[in-house]
Amino acid sequence: MEEHDAAQGQVLALDIGGTTIKAATVAADGTATHHARCPSRREDGPEAVVATVLKFATQQLERRRAASAIPQAVGVCCPGIVDEVAGVGVESLSLGWRQLPLRQLLCERLQMPVALVHDVRAGGVAEARLGAGRGVSNFLFMPVGTGVGAALMFDGRPFPGVHWSSGELIHLVVRPEAGDLCRCGRRGCLATVGSAAAVSSQYGRATGEFGVPAEEVLRRAISGESAAAEVWDEAIEALAEGVAICAAVVDPALVVVGGGLALAGDLLLTPLAEAVARRCSFGRPELAVAQLGDQAACVGAGLLAWDDHSATGHFMRSG
Repeated sequence: MEEHDAAQGQVLALDIGGTTIKAATVAADGTATHHARCPSRREDGPEAVVATVLKFATQQLERRRAASAIPQAVGVCCPGIVDEVAGVGVESLSLGWRQLPLRQLLCERLQMPVALVHDVRAGGVAEARLGAGRGVSNFLFMPVGTGVGAALMFDGRPFPGVHWSSGELIHLVVRPEAGDLCRCGRRGCLATVGSAAAVSSQYGRATGEFGVPAEEVLRRAISGESAAAEVWDEAIEALAEGVAICAAVVDPALVVVGGGLALAGDLLLTPLAEAVARRCSFGRPELAVAQLGDQAACVGAGLLAWDDHSATGHFMRSG
């Protein structure tokens, strides 16, 4: 996106991921500038991730102040179960924290109002307003990367559910009998078959060559390698089952597929659409590739922080 006039205002947006923390400044119209990122240090434990988030956020805020472009607030998104009203990371298996008062910690460190939101719901908001979901009343935003998530978008707004766990497709059981054990304790979750991490893991088990990224598995499948093709096809079938279940329950007009695997474009979308069609005798949704790439969640976090300001005249999620 193009550089934006700082006089119109901005918020600092952070997207906390399992591997990387992304940052940007976001204007009220969604224009994002001053992108930055750093490792999340997940391998060092949840305390290290929190310390990294606080340090990185402080650095980004200081840089904006030094440029005389002080953000009016901070919008932060993260994975797991996120209570957006209380500002608490209820649980994140990927980051290892439970009942983390992240909004309060950030407010105290930054001395600024903070909006805390779920990363996939934030991405859904960005795609609804600026991306593939524009003009579509009801759609499903489904990023497929290290994990698999979803945001149910109704009239441009995400539906979080009563327990803030709507759209947790990653733990939807699609292989109940022969599936692998998931970190949640159940077998056959979509995370163990249909995610990029699962594609890499399953290929390693099939060939003895571990650590091959999903993108390379796809390349080998296209070149005709049978083991790679089998793993890729199984991932497609598992993802199609997840989409078909969502279609049966909420009947979305569109499924916007994002995340790292969506970079495969039609190599993912075409077989996925065919597999979904075999499972949906009626109410079959259209499929489209997300347009905002890996910036969707960061931009969405900024937009949701602006929503608070528009609704109340101040940033109400500051605790």
